[in-house]
Amino acid sequence: MSTKISVILPAYNERENIIPLIERTIKAIPQEKEIIVIDDNSPDGTFEVVGDFCKTNPIVRLINRKNERGLCSAVQRGINEATGDIIVWMDCDLSMPPEKIPDLVDKIINDGYDVAVGSRYVPGGKDRRTDSGKFILFFHTTLSRIITTFTSLLLWRTFRDWTSGFIAVKNDVIRKIPLNGDYGEFFIEMMYRILKNGYKVIEVPYELIPRQRGQSKTSTSYLGFFTRGIKYVRCVLRLKFSKI
Repeated sequence: MSTKISVILPAYNERENIIPLIERTIKAIPQEKEIIVIDDNSPDGTFEVVGDFCKTNPIVRLINRKNERGLCSAVQRGINEATGDIIVWMDCDLSMPPEKIPDLVDKIINDGYDVAVGSRYVPGGKDRRTDSGKFILFFHTTLSRIITTFTSLLLWRTFRDWTSGFIAVKNDVIRKIPLNGDYGEFFIEMMYRILKNGYKVIEVPYELIPRQRGQSKTSTSYLGFFTRGIKYVRCVLRLKFSKI
């Protein structure tokens, strides 16, 4: 029996990146597929270029949300709409390679895993955002590594990339896991719930590259990074001392 793949692309102001990402994703996945773009009514007209693309590409669906905002709720909306056996989601800024999606999917179809996470922190993976030479990205990358190490130590020592955001998961698994959080916190809690429930998880190495076009949705100031880091720490501590 064939396996259908649903790819969720939560977008906001990604007009320059979204169509190249969709085209590469279509080319990368050999199985039956659907691509669901969840756009939060982007001021730059992301939903307009996706809408035009959909007219000649029926496997692409656009949901333009006018009264909702946020990454977590966008991913949840995509999950609710997905009809595939395996659900994938990733960032829309071309920092994550859609060509790695088949590697994630293969771990589920052929190796019996429930969840495959694209990981910067297992052998073969790398966070290349420092390649740009910008000190603020070096600061961000270092802070990300500290947060993920802290999370591993407190929650689950054998899992590494707690803020990945690049994942393939069985449809029937993710529908049992509630998504809660503001930004990257939802991924931390989601993975902790998945691991605590005994699902079979593997991390697959990939290289995260710097955004080439458009404006980052992550904080772009040192204070912003620090503030978000505090939110992550609070999330981890809440999970550590909860009864999940």
